Amino acid sequence: MNKMKIAVLLGGSSEERDVSIASGAQIVAALRSAGHQVLAVDTASGLLNAAEEQQLLSQQVSILPPDSDALALIRAEPRSAFTGGDLAGVDVYFLALHGGTGEDGTVQAMLELAGLAYTGSHHLASAVAMDKDLSKRLFVAAGVPTAPWLMAPKALSPTFFAEVEAQLGLPLVVKPNTQGSTVGLTVVHQLDHLATAIEHARAFGAEVMLERFIAGREITVGVLDEVALPVGEIMLGAQDTFDYHSKYQRGAVHEVFPADVPTNIAQAAQQLALTVHKALKLSAYSRSDFRLDDQGQLWCLEVNTLPGMTETSLFPQAAAAAGIPFSALCERICQLALQPAK
Repeated sequence: MNKMKIAVLLGGSSEERDVSIASGAQIVAALRSAGHQVLAVDTASGLLNAAEEQQLLSQQVSILPPDSDALALIRAEPRSAFTGGDLAGVDVYFLALHGGTGEDGTVQAMLELAGLAYTGSHHLASAVAMDKDLSKRLFVAAGVPTAPWLMAPKALSPTFFAEVEAQLGLPLVVKPNTQGSTVGLTVVHQLDHLATAIEHARAFGAEVMLERFIAGREITVGVLDEVALPVGEIMLGAQDTFDYHSKYQRGAVHEVFPADVPTNIAQAAQQLALTVHKALKLSAYSRSDFRLDDQGQLWCLEVNTLPGMTETSLFPQAAAAAGIPFSALCERICQLALQPAK
């Protein structure tokens, strides 16, 4: 393919900043290895010089997300992510952002207003997918099974707790409505722990979702250019969830691509991932996550519009299982950003 000038947007000020930096580091290296001119841009501070890039991109993902004080300092800094002479003539902006304004459509809308090409889905689809309540409503409308859920009211009451117990039962999952990487998520096994879990989730977002816990196998399916990639499985062992630590620490869990599931289950998961991708009007690529219960029923947990691209991330593993090396995957994502909208 023709050589391009690519700006990789990474970092930012969300709770997934560390993950974004790890994704960005690998994307920058892969695209440079393919001969492209690549600039690394931290959306919290701007274009990185060589020394800043070396310092930032050599970091590893920590066991826990950045704390609120560290993020507050980053958010207080002036931002200049889209300015500077070095950014003139950029062909495409590669979004290696996760969570916050990088994944909720805000950055996408800014780039659209400026007439700049960028990777991933457009701003409205990104916003809807980031909102778990809205996306689950669209899952239901499209016939995609998803666990029953309720949204926590501002004021908790005995009536609400009774409704939760009657409609969702225990255990249940409590999580912020607009976060990723299981940030702020708790699996609640006792009703008297529910209020604490809700308050914990509210530290990461005003809206909180309560969802029936679905026991079973963790299944994931990537979609690239409207084609479903091989199905993967995350072997959780005794864990309840595929949590932040498990996702980003090498060796924390075992992941299998392609998954050892019956052909009909794999095909059903791929079809559901395509249905989700189309129902939310996503473009280029996405990754949908499912639970497979003991009865062979698939339940969609959520969809990711900017899947992780770290060395332990699921989407690159799925692409590799389809015979697509990482550098070719990054190039393909850039190519899709430059194609006319379908």
